[in-house]
This record gives sequence, structure tokens and C-alpha cells, in this order.
Amino acid sequence: MSQPAPAHPLSDSTASSADTSAASSSASSADPAASASGAPTAAELLDFVRRTAADRELVDSLPLDPEGRTWVRLEGPGGSEAWLIGWPPGTGTGWHDHAESQGAFATARGTLTENALAVRLPASGWKTLELADGLDRSRRLAEGGGRAFGRHHVHEVLNESPDTHAVSVHAYYPPLPLIRRFSRTGAVLRLEQVERPEDWQ
Repeated sequence: MSQPAPAHPLSDSTASSADTSAASSSASSADPAASASGAPTAAELLDFVRRTAADRELVDSLPLDPEGRTWVRLEGPGGSEAWLIGWPPGTGTGWHDHAESQGAFATARGTLTENALAVRLPASGWKTLELADGLDRSRRLAEGGGRAFGRHHVHEVLNESPDTHAVSVHAYYPPLPLIRRFSRTGAVLRLEQVERPEDWQ
């Protein structure tokens, strides 16, 4: 039985109907093909970020800036891309996705909030989408908490504390080919920018 499309292009609607069909984006289950090829699964990435977040010496070595996020590149498992990230109070990522990469992150210090969309966005052919009701998901990850996610996961991560710096560990496989950044007003999601690895490394 088919389900109604959860996201409807409002402009530049050249995406195919298959692109806008309902699908889960967060799929924390591992990709079977990744396991068969020797690439790290989402579960293995989650194990890595949790173990790394528990490394107090590493976490304490991250330089913290009261004005903005800081980060250090780490050696991830199986050729994955990994980062240790510091979050001053009140900072966040904004809405974004990770293209074809699956990933995981864990909180090493403080508490982070993840707001996510339970939808797979069209890969191309749109600038603005209207989101259907019931797609929003939210979770708080205190120290030691973590989560894995599948490809095309759309979310924002926030440190909502007014006074406490947070630190987290993130891992992605394959290494991020790009990040799409979005703005959101109510049910309307707008593609604002596409970043490539050279923009953040």
C-alpha cells in the first residue's frame, strides 16, 4: 500500500515522484552491504563514538571557545570520518543532512538535543519543500548517550544549556561527500547551501 508523500516541492519541482515517496531517514539499523564489504556499519560507528566519548583525556584535550564551536579531526574506524566537537552554550548546527553517509554521535560532556525529520528528502530538483504533519522527532542525549542514523538523515543538533559547554564525538561512513544546509519556517524547508569537504576541513 502506498503512502502519501511527506514532503512536497513548492518550487523547482523537477524531482521525480519516486524521490518524494515516504521513507524513513533515520534508520538506525546498519546497512547490510556495508557489513559485507568490510566497511563499518552504523552500529560499529555508534560503538566507536561511545567509546571515544568515554575517553576523558581525549575529551579534556579539546580546546573550547566560549564564542563558537571547535573541532578536532579523529581517526575513525574502517576509513570513516570522525570528529570531536565542542559546543558553547546556546550553539547548534542548523538543519542539515549528510548525503549518502550513515553516521553516529555521542555526547561526551553536557547534554545535546537532536531535532530530526522522519523523511527522506529528494536528492535534487527542489529549493523549497512543504513538510507533512507528524515528521518531527526530538531527543535529548545526556553524557554517555548516543545514536546512530542511516543515509539521508536530516537533523539539527543543539546545546540548549544557558551555561554549560557540551562536547560530542561524531563519525560518518563513507566520509562526508557534502552537507546540505536548510532553513526552516514552520512546515517549509528551504535548501540554503551545499558544503563540500574543503569548506570544513
